[in-house]
Amino acid sequence: MRHLLVSALLLSLAAGCSGGKIGPHRIDVQQGNALDQESVARLKPGLSRSQVGFLLGTPLVVDPFRKDRWDYVYLYYKAGSLTEQKRISLFFEGDTLARIEGDLPAAATPTQPSSEPTPQGIQP
Repeated sequence: MRHLLVSALLLSLAAGCSGGKIGPHRIDVQQGNALDQESVARLKPGLSRSQVGFLLGTPLVVDPFRKDRWDYVYLYYKAGSLTEQKRISLFFEGDTLARIEGDLPAAATPTQPSSEPTPQGIQP
């Protein structure tokens, strides 16, 4: 009787573990600048570096050899696999924003004029 009980217990344990994936737990990871669409939509040529910094924060990458370019990068890993990636490159001429490239929302393309008001204290 005792052998039958031990066999049944081992069989139920083996059956319960065989269906699921066993491995390390992988956490969700956000890296870089979280770029919300509202702030990116307010970008437009003519803004100063301080105004851009107010809208988007400090850029993730500033090339010491090309001080006229700021790069904002955002990566999101869910359970170890890349699920979202955004990149925006801003090009300056002197102290003013001249060009925007990268993953822009549809309403924030540089050729279309924006009808949204600028945040307080930010004037083009």
